Amino acid sequence: MGKHYRKSSHSVFSIEVHIVWITKYRYKVLKGDVSIRTRDMIRRVCTEENAEIISGVVSDDHVHILVSIDPSTLISKLVQYLKGKSSRKLQQDFPHLKKRYWGQHLWARGYFAVSTGNVSSQMIEEYIAHHFAEEEQGRDQFRIE
Repeated sequence: MGKHYRKSSHSVFSIEVHIVWITKYRYKVLKGDVSIRTRDMIRRVCTEENAEIISGVVSDDHVHILVSIDPSTLISKLVQYLKGKSSRKLQQDFPHLKKRYWGQHLWARGYFAVSTGNVSSQMIEEYIAHHFAEEEQGRDQFRIE
C-alpha cells in the first residue's frame, strides 16, 4: 500500500499525528448521543482546520484521533479548537453536561500528541550521514559532532 501524500500549492507532505485527550475528572460522559455529537464536532472542526481524519474513536472518557495535518497547522491550535468548540457546543446541547461541568470545562487540561510515520529518526540520520560522506567535497553541511 502506497503512502498517502497531500499537496498544497507549494508543497507535498505527509504529516500524521495521533492526538488523545480526556474528559475532566475522567467522567465517563461520552456515551450515546453525546458520543455521536462529539464525533460530529471533531469531524467538523478538522474539516475547518484542513486536517484529514485517518481514524479515531470516542471512548467513554477520552478521544483518540489520527489526523493528517498541513505543514502550517499547529498541533496546539488544532487541539485548542477541537476541545474548545466541542466543549462549548456539547454543554449547550446536553444540559446534564452543563450541570456536571459547572466550570465550563468539559475536557481536562492538556493532551497527548505523537507524530507517526514509516521513516524512523535513525533512518533519516543514516540517510543524512550517507549524503555527508558522498558530498564532503566543498559543500556546506550541517554536522553535529
